[in-house]
Amino acid sequence: MQTMAEQAAMSRTTFAFRFKETVGLSPMEYLTRWRMMLAADRLTHSRDSVSEVSLALGYESEKSFSTAFKRVMNCSPRQYSRQRKAGTSNVDVGV
Repeated sequence: MQTMAEQAAMSRTTFAFRFKETVGLSPMEYLTRWRMMLAADRLTHSRDSVSEVSLALGYESEKSFSTAFKRVMNCSPRQYSRQRKAGTSNVDVGV
């Protein structure tokens, strides 16, 4: 966030405020949601395990990734993967 604030010639605080004002989410909330969308795509379209996806997205533990995924996507990564691969779409994505 520091680099983006510098590029915009703003303080981090001002940048974060303007970002949220414009996008509707804080920079960290936006980043987390974006990462979970990448994870969802990978869980649906690859054979990667939840552990592999979590490591690829920069999480140090599968547990922390799963907690973040469930908070954003309203289901666990395993549930999401099973339901998407089975062709059901009754997962209520919180994005």
